[in-house]
Amino acid sequence: LRAVYAPNQLQEQMTWFWMNHFNVYANKSDIGTYIDQYEDRAIRPHALGKFRDLLAATLRSPAMLVYLDNTRNTAGHINENYARELMELHTLGVKGGYTQTDVQELARILTGLGVNTSGEPPRVKPALRAQVVQDGLFLFNPARHDYGEKRFLGRRIAGAGMAEVDQAVDMLARHPATARHISAKLAQFFMGDAPPDAAIARMARRFQETDGDIAATLEALFRSPEFAQSLEKGVFKDPVHYVYSSLRLAYAGLPPIVNPRPGLALLRRLGQPLNLRLTPDGYPLSQSDWSGSGQMTARFEAARAIAAAPAAFYRKNKNEAPEPVRLPDLLEADARSGLFTGLSSATRQAIESARNPRDANTYLLASPEFMRR
Repeated sequence: LRAVYAPNQLQEQMTWFWMNHFNVYANKSDIGTYIDQYEDRAIRPHALGKFRDLLAATLRSPAMLVYLDNTRNTAGHINENYARELMELHTLGVKGGYTQTDVQELARILTGLGVNTSGEPPRVKPALRAQVVQDGLFLFNPARHDYGEKRFLGRRIAGAGMAEVDQAVDMLARHPATARHISAKLAQFFMGDAPPDAAIARMARRFQETDGDIAATLEALFRSPEFAQSLEKGVFKDPVHYVYSSLRLAYAGLPPIVNPRPGLALLRRLGQPLNLRLTPDGYPLSQSDWSGSGQMTARFEAARAIAAAPAAFYRKNKNEAPEPVRLPDLLEADARSGLFTGLSSATRQAIESARNPRDANTYLLASPEFMRR
């Protein structure tokens, strides 16, 4: 893996990928107060570990339980929302072979999983006290759980409280459809649209052979000839990758940015504000979703804002004049890195014809080549 990505860079890429895969909407209820915990405790520690551990961590996350309404899922009042998305989006995929009955049975298995903000254990009958599971804000309340027998994905699951949930997580994480679904999505993220079936099949085999080891699955991808071929073209950047890479390139040799608001505003303008995807499918990965004429016009304006108005990123408050900041000629400053050896003659001509360094930097950040990672 180190031959393709620096360890910290891959960790950040995968943290973003999984935050999007296990998407939550920050503006629903009090989810915004759980976002930092969700990323730091559920996603980041497992981003390159075992998929089963990652899945279990998201299942215990207050952000996920609130977002997909499992806090309302109780015995006698079943809410299927989380169970459906858990199979359709998080694990098996829409063609994963499950039925509506499986959705209903998984929803019954998930009854009682919720959030406890009081810090006090729930009041339950003495016979159920040993079944209570409380871990931070996560709570399994046995008084809200359906202890009836279930039949999920063709297997009988006896009523056993939290043990049922663990069994269902094991089944979902180790299912061949999950290996295929996760591998296909990872391949698209790192290779672009319509990744070859041969690469996906190779990844899915490694996923199953290693019990869902994410790093091992990525190694199978990165060592594949199909991946090597994809590097020649690169992957079209979504707005998050575009804005972050633009800021990283433009301000690499300057003091750290102190005002994140302009960057967040750019993401909103480009249609990908952080943690604000309303639907649980996460932001799309296809180039066609981010390469329309309106998007490209907005990206040119974003490039101009980053290249020509650096002072905005150093203004701590509205009433304070920031220190003057001047960006270097980015093409010249990065000449030795080899980053821009693939620029077309048309792009180089446009940059060289710029009236000033600000325009030259704008043209570089708005160039077709910089739109790919």
